[in-house]
Amino acid sequence: MSGNVTSLFRSTAAHSPSMAALTRESDGGAGPVDFCIPCNPYFPTPAMFDEMAGRLRDIITYYPSGADTITAELCGLLQLPPQCVAMGNGSTELITWIDHLLVRESLAVPVPTFGRWTDQPMETGKRVDMFPLQEAGGFALDLARYAEFVRARGTRAVVICNPNNPDGGYLHKQALVQFMDAMADRDLVVIDESFLEFADAEAEPSVVQEAMLRPNVVVLRSLGKNFGLHGIRFGYLVANPALAGRVRAMLPKWNLNSFAEHVVFMLRDHGPEYARSLHQVRRDRLEMASQLSALPGLTVYPSQGNFLFVRLPVGAEGTVVRDRMLTEHRVLVRECGNKIGSSSRFLRLVVRPQVDVRRLVSGLEQVLYGSRRGAAVPEPATGTSYSSGTAAVDRLVSETNGAGMRALAAQPAGPPGLAAAPAAGTGMPLPAAVPVAPAAATVGPMPVPAPQQVPAPAPVPQPAPYPGPVPAPHPAPVHQPAPAPVPQPAPGPYPAPAPAPAAPAPYSVPAGPTPLGVPARGGLTAAQVRGTDGLESVPAAGRPASQGRPDPAGMGRTG
Repeated sequence: MSGNVTSLFRSTAAHSPSMAALTRESDGGAGPVDFCIPCNPYFPTPAMFDEMAGRLRDIITYYPSGADTITAELCGLLQLPPQCVAMGNGSTELITWIDHLLVRESLAVPVPTFGRWTDQPMETGKRVDMFPLQEAGGFALDLARYAEFVRARGTRAVVICNPNNPDGGYLHKQALVQFMDAMADRDLVVIDESFLEFADAEAEPSVVQEAMLRPNVVVLRSLGKNFGLHGIRFGYLVANPALAGRVRAMLPKWNLNSFAEHVVFMLRDHGPEYARSLHQVRRDRLEMASQLSALPGLTVYPSQGNFLFVRLPVGAEGTVVRDRMLTEHRVLVRECGNKIGSSSRFLRLVVRPQVDVRRLVSGLEQVLYGSRRGAAVPEPATGTSYSSGTAAVDRLVSETNGAGMRALAAQPAGPPGLAAAPAAGTGMPLPAAVPVAPAAATVGPMPVPAPQQVPAPAPVPQPAPYPGPVPAPHPAPVHQPAPAPVPQPAPGPYPAPAPAPAAPAPYSVPAGPTPLGVPARGGLTAAQVRGTDGLESVPAAGRPASQGRPDPAGMGRTG
């Protein structure tokens, strides 16, 4: 593709340019392989596209039915009462009306997240209280701390995206319901479930049924993303009849187009194909995460969406990688430097079929580690033919599977999976790969045992096979303060530990591969990287493996 096409990104403030714009500017008139727009690549089926093409003239010639007719058909598929549903011309239209009608003075939102949740209320003069998700904690949202943040700021409306965009972080249903109840005194709680159809962490993850029973909760759902039809602008919200009615009353009678109507009425006959498409996306997500995790220095974060959030190796600039992937390999990726709470070191990569993933990985290998002049990651003078900044960091990545500290392997690991059960007494989820520390002694996201003795100062790491901090074998007495260790770059999402009371005995150096449950490459567990465990849901005892998948309508009773 022509180098001129990358200039389109400079003129787009908050989002990537449209595929139509990229196609118009490309040399051959064909668009790139799209790893940017989070769309289901397996639905609609080719036969469904043929059917729509055969009726194209009628679809674009005549007015659609009113929104009430289309909404009634959708509610029949979802088994939801129509008075609790409002359909919009895309979820962005509904976000706009939620802001105008239901958000008074302030709104809290974790960042990074979908940009309209920060931009829309700021455009209408609201105060936006942004709760930063920590890279050191894998961008996991701590609901207890988020609730404290909301109360400390006095925020009146609260938003949570589940799964979150761009990192794919997931919160379990029970924890969300408890959070909703804890926020019962707020004006509004919005749970954005735009990507929930791709999740498989639990059988029925949606909170739409609970939202209809509460006076201040709105659940937002997308149709274009999971149906693979972003160009057809349609989405819907679910709330109690009073809230849903306020939004519905403001929408134009023909706010939904004829394509949206046609697709909604097609779904009743194509439920099985839709369910199979979601299952294939989930399988592809595991395989794609495994392949990306094999790239040196690249961090892959756990995701329950149809995309993966990755951190580039040290020395790689996201805009350069994006432009070269597009111009040299005709592959479009989402560089996240313009997302609040993110930076240009991060990419969001949409899950696609394996033939496309191989092209993505091959392009990234050439752009990041290619031996020719201009590689995004500088090549070291000696050692490997690639680098994540220095040869020493590369060795650390290899020896720790990207965790950043060899000591992590000594931490007790819970059962593998995306998230552990809620903490006792709080109901808040504790991500298995990111243990949450007690309030009394916290160093980043890692728990710190009660102080018994302090190790002697670690020697300054050198570019040797083990550059990470290793405690000396003879600890010093407790009363002697330990000087701060020399900061070291950590390729995983966990920072080097700051001065703090240490464990009774020094960490031991693990041997062999990273154990199950310990973060691998800073994001996935070792088992997930190997493809033996991870984001595929495991049926509970006594429940057939087929349960927990969407019913033929694609959404199930809970949307």
